Amino acid sequence: MRIGGESASLLLVGAGKMGGALLQAWLDRGLDPARINVLEPEPSDELRAIAARGVALARPARPPATLVLAVKPQLLEAVAPILTPLTDGSTLVISILAGKTLASLARHFPGPIVRAMPNLPAAVGQGITAAVTNAKVSPGERRRADALLSAIGRVEWLSDESLVDAVTAVSGSGPAYVFYLAECLAKAGQSAGLPPDLAARLARATVEGAGALLTHRSEITPAELRQAVTSPGGTTAAALAVLDGKDGLEKLIADAVAAAKLRAQELSS
Repeated sequence: MRIGGESASLLLVGAGKMGGALLQAWLDRGLDPARINVLEPEPSDELRAIAARGVALARPARPPATLVLAVKPQLLEAVAPILTPLTDGSTLVISILAGKTLASLARHFPGPIVRAMPNLPAAVGQGITAAVTNAKVSPGERRRADALLSAIGRVEWLSDESLVDAVTAVSGSGPAYVFYLAECLAKAGQSAGLPPDLAARLARATVEGAGALLTHRSEITPAELRQAVTSPGGTTAAALAVLDGKDGLEKLIADAVAAAKLRAQELSS
């Protein structure tokens, strides 16, 4: 993976779940570990094992070409004074800090900034990340950010930062909605008389299979796939009549996304 010139370097700050997923994906994609520094106050056993491959768990000797911020958002004000001396105006800053706007990041880092919102499936390379840049990011720097972020899944570039809160509500929080669906489906299976372990396996496999179908039949809309499963007067039609009723699933999902978006706006303000 190329992230710049032959001597381009990268500093990852924070190697928790998302930062660790990024680091592992970069190495799996062939990024030279000798070009990576990681700052993590409480390195896990997994991170120490990665460090044994050549990644330095220390501050870099000179400003890196790219700084990736993956700490908890509330820690930005604490870590920024430590990081600012490690960067210069040419360092590309990529932030995955939820709720931290380009303007809030620019108070600490005066150069090019990418604000990104990945989601949990990044841990298995199936994430979706939405990203937006400030005016100082060059086309080459955007390509560098795209290469780094696409290591954990697809990347969607936004033209307007105001869309990030809606992205957070849909894809950032969205995996929890799907997990909750699987949880509810398993509980409903138990209520219908299935043994708990069988209900759980059926629910998990159904969500997994439906997701795979959405991926591999991307030319078919979700509505068309739903209609293909639904025979007139059949069992699926009976179930969908309930889900489609007044205050049904569509309204619940809309209300849930609206609530998540509102909370994202509150956190960003």
